[in-house]
Amino acid sequence: MSTTSLPAPESSARLRDAFLAADFTADGLLELLGAPAYAALARSETVPALRATRGDSPLETLVRLFLLQQTVAPARAAAALPLEQCLADGWLVREGAGGADGVRATVDVRPYGGDAGQDWFIVSDLGRAVGGPGGAGTRDKGVVLGVGGASTTLAGITVRTPVSSALDLGTGSGIQALHAAQHATRVTATDLNPRALHFTRLTLGLSGAPEAELHEGSLYEPVGDETFDLIVSNPPFVISPGARLTYRDGGMGGDDLCRTLVQGAGERLNVGGYAQFLVNWQHVEGEEWQERVSSWVPRGCDAWIVQREMQDITQYAELWLRDSGDHRTGPEEYAALYDAWLDEFEARKTKAVGFGWITLRKSGADIPSITVEEWPHPVEQPLGSVVQAHFERQDYLRTHDDAALLAGRFKLADEVVQEQIGLPGAEDPEYVVLRQNRGMRRATKVDTVGAGFAGVSDGSLSAGRILDAIAQLLGEDPVLLRDRTPEAIRMLVEQGFLEPLDEDGP
Repeated sequence: MSTTSLPAPESSARLRDAFLAADFTADGLLELLGAPAYAALARSETVPALRATRGDSPLETLVRLFLLQQTVAPARAAAALPLEQCLADGWLVREGAGGADGVRATVDVRPYGGDAGQDWFIVSDLGRAVGGPGGAGTRDKGVVLGVGGASTTLAGITVRTPVSSALDLGTGSGIQALHAAQHATRVTATDLNPRALHFTRLTLGLSGAPEAELHEGSLYEPVGDETFDLIVSNPPFVISPGARLTYRDGGMGGDDLCRTLVQGAGERLNVGGYAQFLVNWQHVEGEEWQERVSSWVPRGCDAWIVQREMQDITQYAELWLRDSGDHRTGPEEYAALYDAWLDEFEARKTKAVGFGWITLRKSGADIPSITVEEWPHPVEQPLGSVVQAHFERQDYLRTHDDAALLAGRFKLADEVVQEQIGLPGAEDPEYVVLRQNRGMRRATKVDTVGAGFAGVSDGSLSAGRILDAIAQLLGEDPVLLRDRTPEAIRMLVEQGFLEPLDEDGP
């Protein structure tokens, strides 16, 4: 972690102008480096980018300064940005006696493309601008990380409707606050680490975004009883023995921090508001993980809980020991650290750890809708509209009994295809699969009736009328078919294969 003072945000506007003039943007980087070197940089591999920036253009200079941590000649830096002001405000420092060796950056700055193609910049500690499979690679307690896979995942699943107020809890380098500033009138960002709040101010200023209200403190303590329309958090969710690293270790036992975060959201959400989190949870002997995490959902909230990954305790310990660079210590120290992780899990009867998304919506419903599922398969980001549609479908299903369902009209969702699975040459398929090519990219088995129903659902006929026609075609009793099919229709609606169009039909 850099020991120099952090840059002053006052010069952000001039520095942003220099960045844009040099095309120091996400698109500009891709064009300069080429796809292989650009992808390598995202994996924290810098050699291809160093080879691609051996020229003296302003863009190459900025890449070497702010992404590759290279010292460059003052004249070269002056051709790319307002050198004296950057030195005065702390973005750059001189190296060597009297600056004879050149200048270097004090922070990492990563160009980042916004939701609507905006040119944004994420500011973080030196060497923390890009993530990758190697993890953070630091044992510095208060380091502030830049953009990583978890932060972009949360940004992608967040519902992006216009709101009056948004809270980014545990803001880090400010990426979630930056996204929220595009659709929230007022953004509040909190963090236990005061350095993170400063980095958030730099990120917002350098990206040309409105300022946020910044508060230091843990969890919801800095905002008191204030309520919000949107709460987002990529918290320090790692389940670890102790709280060595502020950026990742919550400091509470087991998954208590994640539980506290989720449970506390209910009373701080306005009606209709969303709270969206990335969290870890324990898989404990003798307990179903679905029941464990469902118990966190606060009263009056609907929830969608998705487990994206599960690791046994040895995999989990090794992942986070590598993340902090502990695997590069001596064998005895590494073994002692590894033992400490396994001791922690053994004491808590933890056999595995799950990672996933939790979205809450303050519905106020007496009977909440809580969906818990495991979905490790690829999805298509961004998913914010998919998340919103999920909760809208829950509202529809909650207010429609079987009779209302049969009176309703439905439309097959866009880009759903049908696959028939069976032996070659067989007269009939063994089963039929409906598959989504967008969003969650679900696939589900359906019977002949379900496939036929989905295939003709274009909104022109009510569900009941369609079933009557199918019954006549198959020679079945229409009354019995109406009795047994609503459950299948509910499943297709819940999973997004069918979209309700109206409430009444013939």
